[in-house]
Amino acid sequence: MCLAVPGKVIECRGDEAVVDLQGSTLRVSRVLTPEADVGSWVLVHAGFAIAQLDEREALETWDYLRQILATEPADSERETQTTDQAPRGEGSPA
Repeated sequence: MCLAVPGKVIECRGDEAVVDLQGSTLRVSRVLTPEADVGSWVLVHAGFAIAQLDEREALETWDYLRQILATEPADSERETQTTDQAPRGEGSPA
């Protein structure tokens, strides 16, 4: 699955920008969004700013992501569930 996340442009240099992703920063290419400037919100995927969006959309998306993360089981819990729920067939360890 692929996921693009919103980031706020905090610095521009040529075809590159530094974006703030809710406290983490990332250097991305803005060749697909050359109009994005400091203060713009962009959608970031695979190291590229792929689209501009307004602040309301960006913050709404972060709210959705937080909600999803709050309902997901922790990694260790997920591993336990997967192990406990795995079918045991012939040749499977007991």
